[in-house]
Amino acid sequence: MDITDLYATWNSVCNQIKTYSDVNPHQVDAYFSRLHPQAISEGFLVLTADTAFFKMQVEKRYLTHIIQALKDTTGIDFMVEIEVDETEPAPQPVVVQQPVFEPQQDVGLFPGQPISTQLVTETEPQPSCLTGEGSEAMMEEEIARSKAATLASSLTFESFVTGNSNMLAYSLAVAVAEAPGQPNTNPLFIYGKSGLGKTHLLRAIQNYVMETNPTMDVVYIDSSEFLAEYTSAVTAHERDRKSFQNFQNRFLDADMLLIDDVQFFQGKSATLDIVFQLFNHLVDAGKQVVLSADRAPKMIDIDERYKSRFNQGATVNVNPPELEVKLGIIKNFINEYEATSESGPLNIPDDIQIYIAEISSSNVRELKSAVTKVIFQIRYSDSGETTLSEVKTLLEDHFSSGITKRLNIGMIQHEVEQYYKVTHAELIGVKRSRNIVFARQVAIYLCRNMLDIPYAAIGKKFGQRDHSTIMHSVKLIEDRMRSSREMQEEIEIITKMIRES
Repeated sequence: MDITDLYATWNSVCNQIKTYSDVNPHQVDAYFSRLHPQAISEGFLVLTADTAFFKMQVEKRYLTHIIQALKDTTGIDFMVEIEVDETEPAPQPVVVQQPVFEPQQDVGLFPGQPISTQLVTETEPQPSCLTGEGSEAMMEEEIARSKAATLASSLTFESFVTGNSNMLAYSLAVAVAEAPGQPNTNPLFIYGKSGLGKTHLLRAIQNYVMETNPTMDVVYIDSSEFLAEYTSAVTAHERDRKSFQNFQNRFLDADMLLIDDVQFFQGKSATLDIVFQLFNHLVDAGKQVVLSADRAPKMIDIDERYKSRFNQGATVNVNPPELEVKLGIIKNFINEYEATSESGPLNIPDDIQIYIAEISSSNVRELKSAVTKVIFQIRYSDSGETTLSEVKTLLEDHFSSGITKRLNIGMIQHEVEQYYKVTHAELIGVKRSRNIVFARQVAIYLCRNMLDIPYAAIGKKFGQRDHSTIMHSVKLIEDRMRSSREMQEEIEIITKMIRES
């Protein structure tokens, strides 16, 4: 079989898999972009993956589907072999390169340096103290810590639902977990709005490294915990000279440091100086640092030198999930509940799952809590089931952004026309005035982002514009949003107008 037949067969197999009811087509595209057909003969197919991790993931998730699709498309039973070929080009992230700063020898971090009294007087969160009922408080704290550890251990790459909105962030997280300390991904800075999966990715990196490299010292900490521990170490320094040394050594000795929600260090100059020194020490020593925030480094109100260093490696955005990703999250959550519950299988009809995905906000935590509400309504109802009407009532006020109504292109066009003071004829017409073109591009971007419908379908509603024109408009607005906070805020305002209209 020649190379043309090989690729034709593989293309047919991929398309066939995406028709199966138990797979997410977007996830198939994401994973199979890392697979490459190499050879095919009567009943035997060889594929290569660019990393061992993706080989393992494809084998676990899709090998049976590949074999079934080969049988369905060729009528022949196949054996499939997946090998690792690290010479295959992996998807390349957009890496922001910045000049490297020399570590500053600031006061108070490394052994032998005095701690500035300024650090003690700075107003930051104070650590909580145990009272007389110390043993009971310690027991409750230990229980809480155990629950948190159990939750953290479930946040793996396998349980992370991927799609177009988060695949680049996912791929970079996997790359860091497999090969920590590489210059082009150190530090890795992941940003995006709350509830989109940043913490999940940081924990997945931690869990993967701890499982595959148990000798590595991996430290995960969120900003509030860091602030509390730092304040406690400083205030205890006068009583115990080792307190601050123990605090700093915990991080200085790490092979990998993951800090969540670094935007909360804004206004905490002393703590930020400590973080920056730790950061410099670890990165310059080839140790991996991973940071997350709810905004890009340049949008955090910190000194320019911090922004430069945070952007030194790879910076990646996690975008709001598209409808297919939300559905995947819902199905995964239901499966997890069934696996841990002793109540048996749970039947949540597809129309209810689709409704929850459609009305939900981009916040994954809110999405999961909505599913939890529905699960408990089913479990504690006399009939053991629920209806779509009952779910609509149950979730009426659940989402912080309110219920997302069933939008259409016309509704989006109307609000954009009102905001930019253009007529409908101008918006969908051929005029090329700068204000009209810009309003048109915003409307096209919002249609794609809020409705998640094909480019061609959007083009028909904008004067029969072709697929490439619609794609170009979406990309232009996405690029402007990445570089302009004002553009982000403008889109947020119009989005709110559309949802509330």
